[in-house]
Amino acid sequence: MKFFADTAEIADIRELADAGLLDGVTTNPSLIKKSGRDFIEVVTEIAGVVSGPVSAEVVATEHKAMMKEAEKLRKIATNIVIKVPLTPDGLKTCKALTGEGTMVNVTLCFSANQALLAGKAGASFISPFVGRLDDIGQSGMELISDIRQIYDNYDFPTEILVASVRNPIHVLDAAKLGADVMTAPPAVIWSLFKHPLTDAGLESFLKDWAATGQKIA
Repeated sequence: MKFFADTAEIADIRELADAGLLDGVTTNPSLIKKSGRDFIEVVTEIAGVVSGPVSAEVVATEHKAMMKEAEKLRKIATNIVIKVPLTPDGLKTCKALTGEGTMVNVTLCFSANQALLAGKAGASFISPFVGRLDDIGQSGMELISDIRQIYDNYDFPTEILVASVRNPIHVLDAAKLGADVMTAPPAVIWSLFKHPLTDAGLESFLKDWAATGQKIA
């Protein structure tokens, strides 16, 4: 499974990249607002740090305007992925951009039927929001399972990018279901390390080593 960081914070992105835990980055208008920085400036900096896909979202809602924004965004770097909403105009834009060789991430997916439409439109990535579905009493992971089955049935090359990831269980369940990618806040990615037995074991090893009075270097 590929790990994308869902953030616009450069320091967090660099830290994950240095640890070998980063395959790409996703951004959205809310994350840009949180960063307090200029959108184009932030995306340009991220694309320079990360060699993998960097999703930059259009904010227009009409096809022609989406294409105009996409044209500006994809000039930033070769690894830019244009992010569009799962609407008729969004999928029209997806079809046009993928036909020109540009990667497209179709976002705000909440049903398997929507994912089927995105696959037919040639999306590079589909972003189902599992956490938001869980919030309203539906099963986000059931959606991932349904999309995986549909895409496998018809050999769609679209990658399932699990979004709205809230906790390590989301990551584990998505991996077990065969999702291609998950995107999560850096804090969630780092939390995958945590286990009380790891902490206790390390503490014990260090205590015993100190008792030997030895040094390695």
